[in-house]
Amino acid sequence: MKRGDRKPGTEGGRARMANGFLMEVCVDSVESAVNAERGGAGRLELCANLMEGGTTPSIGLLQVVKQCIRVPVFVMIRPRGGDFLYSDREVEVMKADVRLAKQYGADGLVFGALTEDGRVDTELCTALLAVSRPLPVTFHRAFDMVYDPLAALETLISLGFERVLTSGCDSSALEGLPLIKRLTEQAKGRIVVVPGGGITERNLQRILEGSGASEFHCSARSASDSGMKFRNPTVTMGGYLSASEYSIKVADVAKVRTLNAIAKNIL
Repeated sequence: MKRGDRKPGTEGGRARMANGFLMEVCVDSVESAVNAERGGAGRLELCANLMEGGTTPSIGLLQVVKQCIRVPVFVMIRPRGGDFLYSDREVEVMKADVRLAKQYGADGLVFGALTEDGRVDTELCTALLAVSRPLPVTFHRAFDMVYDPLAALETLISLGFERVLTSGCDSSALEGLPLIKRLTEQAKGRIVVVPGGGITERNLQRILEGSGASEFHCSARSASDSGMKFRNPTVTMGGYLSASEYSIKVADVAKVRTLNAIAKNIL
């Protein structure tokens, strides 16, 4: 099969699509990965640092997650938080991370890059896609920072991305619903438009029905208290506004099951 003959959306979740919608859960720990699969996730996006929107996870995390679960694991390739304009050295890091992710069992990859004027960086994306194949690739929410989303969608299709993750260039998928719907209609099956950003059990039905999407992306997390008995409240490991060291966010099996059930009932 030639590269251009690949049907978008067939990789990483065929079985789950029989239920109507495919649910992708973003996770940053083994516990979250196991909980997401138990709750019915059809695919995982494996990241580190979800507080920063997700960065490249460690190879150790990927190895152990792959040992523990069976659903496809798509690995985030993002060398740092912040914008999506990358230096030459950062590009070398991304290429190395792609090769390592493939070597250690990634089922797909997730990345994105922009030019300084807010357009898809076609040169960099072409180079990363070449290193990534034959794995399927999702263009992540860098898409929500583009200057012209309709033109950017056509660029992603021409480059050969299988999916694009988006909140509709707004603060959440619910707020960006009109654009997500327009993008899905424009895509016409040439690329899978995946709504993501602030999806919960309270708005999932509206987003799926209003967008026409066949897949969706969520974190479905709840906070759990640390097991530490001795605590030093005066020290934090991150910046001034960092999360407490004694509150851990983990994918919640019950939340994932609820979202899965809502999706299955929208037929």
